[in-house]
Amino acid sequence: MNNAEPVAVVTEVDDVTADMVITALNKRGVPIVRFDPSDIGDNLQMSARFGASTDSSATPAGTLRTPSRAISLEGARSMYWRRPTWPHFDHLDASDARYAEAQVRHGLGGTLYALPNCRYVNHPLSNRTAEHKPLQLAAAQHLGLTVPPTLISNDLKTIREFIAEHDSVIFKALRWTPYRRADGVGLTTWTEPVTADDVDERVTVTPHLFQAQVPKIADVRVVIVGPTVFAIRIDSDLLDWRADYSALTYTPMDLPTGVERALIAHLDHFGLASGSFDLCITPDGDLHWLELNPNGQWGWLEDETGLPITQAFADLLEQGATP
Repeated sequence: MNNAEPVAVVTEVDDVTADMVITALNKRGVPIVRFDPSDIGDNLQMSARFGASTDSSATPAGTLRTPSRAISLEGARSMYWRRPTWPHFDHLDASDARYAEAQVRHGLGGTLYALPNCRYVNHPLSNRTAEHKPLQLAAAQHLGLTVPPTLISNDLKTIREFIAEHDSVIFKALRWTPYRRADGVGLTTWTEPVTADDVDERVTVTPHLFQAQVPKIADVRVVIVGPTVFAIRIDSDLLDWRADYSALTYTPMDLPTGVERALIAHLDHFGLASGSFDLCITPDGDLHWLELNPNGQWGWLEDETGLPITQAFADLLEQGATP
C-alpha cells in the first residue's frame, strides 16, 4: 500500500470517536482528509469526471478539496463513514431547499459512494440497508442466531394477541429519531415494557416493533472490526442499559465460536466491514441476538475496558482495499 494514499474521514465537527481513529492514523504517518457533507460550498469542493478515461478502474476521477487538504478520488485508500451531516439550506425557500439538498446527496454523496479503489468502513448504502430491523431480524434467524419472538405490526388485534401470548413484551423503536422538547432539550426513545392495555387505535397509524422480553442476567455489546471481534459483558439491573451509563459495569468476554461466526456472517450478509451487535445472556447462559447497529458508538467501551478497538479501526483503514 502506498503510504501517500489518504484516508477520508467523513463525519460531523464534534466526533470524539473519529478523533481517536484519526490520532492513531496520524501516529502511523497515514494522511487524513476529514470533512462533512454539510461543508459543501467554500469549505468543500468536489469535481468528478466520468467517461474521460479508458481505464475503468479510475472512474470516477477527480478531486475533493477542503480549505487545508485535497484528495484524489481515484487515490483514496479508504473511507471512514462515521457520523456525517447533510446541509439543509435553511436560507432558501422550501422548494429550493429540497432541490439543493437532493443535488448534494446525489451529486456529492453519489460520487463518494462510487470511489473505485477505496475500502469503505462502512459503505453508506450498506449502512442504510442494514439499519432496517426487519432485514436484521430475518438475517439473524437465517444464520441460526437465537432471536426473541418479534412482531412488527400496525394491526391492533394482532398486537394485543401477541402481547397475550407472552409473559412480558417490550416495545422498541424501528429506527431512532431525534426529538426535542419546546425548550430545546433532547429526548430519546427507550426500550419499554408494554401491556395490552397500553395499546389502542393509535398503533394503527404506523408499524411498531414488539418483542417478547428475554429473561436476562446481563447484556453483551459486540464490536466487530474486520476480522477482529470485541465482546463486552454489560452488567446492570436495567431493561435498557443506555438509560444510565453510571449503573453499568463492563467485562471483556469470549463468545462461543458458533455465535462469533454467525455475527461475522451477519455483517458479511450486508457487506459491512464493521458493526456493533447487542445480545443478552439468559440465566442458563444462552445468548439471544437483539439487534445490529452498523455504525454504533464504541469509544466509551475502549475507555472502560482498555480493549484496542481504535487500533483495529486504524488497521482496517490503513490497509485499504484488498486486491
